[in-house]
Amino acid sequence: MTKLLRGLAALVIALQGFLWLGAPVSAQSWASRPIRIIVPFPPGGTTDQIARRVQPLLEADLKTTIVIENRGGASGTIGTQAAAMSEPNGTTFLLVFDTHGVNPSLLPNLPFDTLHDLSPVMLIGKSPMVITAHPAAAYRRFEDVLAASRKNPGSVTYGTIGAGSLAQLAMTQIANQFKVVMTHVPYKGGGPLTTDAIAGHVPVAIASVALLSPHIQAGALHPIAVTAAKRYVQLPDTPAIAELGLTGFDAEAWWGLLAPAKTPSDIVLRMNAAMAKALREPAVERSLNDQGIEYQLSSPKEFGAFIEAEIVRWAKVIKDNKIVAGE
Repeated sequence: MTKLLRGLAALVIALQGFLWLGAPVSAQSWASRPIRIIVPFPPGGTTDQIARRVQPLLEADLKTTIVIENRGGASGTIGTQAAAMSEPNGTTFLLVFDTHGVNPSLLPNLPFDTLHDLSPVMLIGKSPMVITAHPAAAYRRFEDVLAASRKNPGSVTYGTIGAGSLAQLAMTQIANQFKVVMTHVPYKGGGPLTTDAIAGHVPVAIASVALLSPHIQAGALHPIAVTAAKRYVQLPDTPAIAELGLTGFDAEAWWGLLAPAKTPSDIVLRMNAAMAKALREPAVERSLNDQGIEYQLSSPKEFGAFIEAEIVRWAKVIKDNKIVAGE
């Protein structure tokens, strides 16, 4: 009997250990583990810049190691898939760009469900997009781009951060409404785009103000229009597309943080609070605001509703303008 009781006691202890190891991780135990933030684009773009600005502040607040992992390719879907397939234990997060709301309608057979395989954490911020020309190019105004496109359809090439990006959708919509044809040159992220735009390898570029404003301020790029309903405060001399005939046209870039679906809600809320604290640090806030990022710092629920609305909005643009992935 004694041996039997001892055996049962040992079994109970073993089961308790097993249950503890398999129990959902809580916010208290979570922060002791290293955390990775997947950036689904190459280094150098605004998504990468935001992640690296908050990295040391998150480490100080959460008292753990934060690893930034760049996994670019396929308009952000490779890195997004990696995050969606990760364990929902609070050790993986995903910092996305506006392509996240475009890809479901543009790319068939995504290897993940955008709305169900990821949990929203925070809509970080938004920024209008700006259309720029290389100073050596013949385009001093956006009207010059339209004139060249009408004279020789397809002769004007413009670069974006990638095929299927919101910038491509905006430019396609603009070109279609002005009844002109332009040639899209997709890059693999903001870093490669800005490198070629500054070098003059692509005469026109469209991207977020956050990405291009430092190069505009340095005189390396010349702004010719913003994709907004009104002029942007940091570029007061640059006309809005709406002024040129597309009344009410407005397209904004955005950035947000997600986690694998079923990540415990207390961890999601703790990361939301830590992210807000890091972004509110004066030097970070000033730097990102100067780049044109307007903070949103939303709740997870608000971000979820925002993503759903973006998917619906751009699905209509893709359908109405017959936009095909890779073009």
